[in-house]
Amino acid sequence: MRVALELVKEGRAQACISAGNTGALMGLAKSLLKPVDNIERPALMTVLPNQQCGKTVVLDLGANIECSSRMLAQFAIMGSVMAQEVLGIERPRVALLNIGEEETKGRESIRDASAQLKADPLINYIGYLEANDLLTGKTDVLVCDGFVGNVTLKTMEGVVRMFLSVLKGQGEGKKSAWWLLLLKRWLQNRLMRRFSHLNPDQYNGACLLGLRGTVIKSHGAANQRAFAVAIEQAVQAVQRQVPQRIAARLESVLPKSD
Repeated sequence: MRVALELVKEGRAQACISAGNTGALMGLAKSLLKPVDNIERPALMTVLPNQQCGKTVVLDLGANIECSSRMLAQFAIMGSVMAQEVLGIERPRVALLNIGEEETKGRESIRDASAQLKADPLINYIGYLEANDLLTGKTDVLVCDGFVGNVTLKTMEGVVRMFLSVLKGQGEGKKSAWWLLLLKRWLQNRLMRRFSHLNPDQYNGACLLGLRGTVIKSHGAANQRAFAVAIEQAVQAVQRQVPQRIAARLESVLPKSD
């Protein structure tokens, strides 16, 4: 892991993809590659499919358990840049994940971050969203602290895997008329095609945003197909010069950190 990150630092590689320990990758990447100016800590980001046949940028997914309002605002800016440069969304909608949509709900850090984002004319901030809106497509960027993001993502992945497993095994082991078996198989195939894009293997790979280089964290249990998705994400980030664009955006909208 360290050797791969050193190759990126020396310019001998353009990206690092690792399925190793998240904490170790985070610590080594921050030490070797360094965060860009105006970033306190990098954030883990992934892109999830939604019901509108689009995609939603979600961060942080576990790199930072506790986040200040300043950090949440930085995550929002990084997520917005990612949505623009990788997903091609001209003016991405940004929301904060909260326990309710009312202005008075949530931790003080979330309410303060909301005030900061409202005051930023370059961010298309739409307010709070709850976890049940994660896949609805109501927002293009969803921001939260790492504890909430990690629990939310893994819960969703578990439910999706169970749902797809049930579909795959539907009707097996039961004796039925041949025409009924054909009908079941047809319905099963239709449903699998309709919901296969939700398979966690299709969006494996969380980008560690905010560093002076591209680092992708893959699931430790990722299969060959899922790891290929993580590599594709790294290629996109390099081609779109995501680290450089994030640095430029932050420099224009945020004061330098102490």
